[in-house]
Amino acid sequence: MSKSAEKKSYGRVRFAANLRAARLAAGLSQEDLAVRAGFHRTYVSQVERGLTNVTIDNACRLAEFLGIDVAMLFSEPSATTDPSSR
Repeated sequence: MSKSAEKKSYGRVRFAANLRAARLAAGLSQEDLAVRAGFHRTYVSQVERGLTNVTIDNACRLAEFLGIDVAMLFSEPSATTDPSSR
């Protein structure tokens, strides 16, 4: 089964929505965040779409460069950040 055919886990969807919301709140593009955190732009894109299972170390790096606590990336998304509520 290809990665695109896999069902996205709730954890990935939650993390993806929170990462995107935090990135946008910080006024950063995916590329800006990727460069600052030392990732490739496509990695950030894949994480934000829930296609990539992010490691704890990478989650911490992303949170650090967004200036937020890593726990915020795992918290329950608000109705405005949860893509399933649209």
